[in-house]
Amino acid sequence: MTAVIESYIEIDANSVAWVADTRVKVIEIALDKLAHGSSPEELHFQYPHLSMAQIHAALAYYYDHREELDDEILRRLREVNELAARQADSPLRQKLRGLRLENER
Repeated sequence: MTAVIESYIEIDANSVAWVADTRVKVIEIALDKLAHGSSPEELHFQYPHLSMAQIHAALAYYYDHREELDDEILRRLREVNELAARQADSPLRQKLRGLRLENER
């Protein structure tokens, strides 16, 4: 018997997993699965340019590397929260608040 494996996942120079020959990162599919509880069929609706095999491969890669990808997701979330906290009173926000107050008069 001959074993055949078709690769649907590529790892770039930065160790980021991508669905092969696309511009979709595995972590994006994983985030949609985690955030919305999307089934593979629902993910296919969100990513119609991906085949079901590509979606299943991305999910399989996620489950095989769950700890490292979950750590990356948490790192990104912390980074976004830190950036948002630093921008809470940015000049742009102050200006927008001023415009809102003027419009309420």
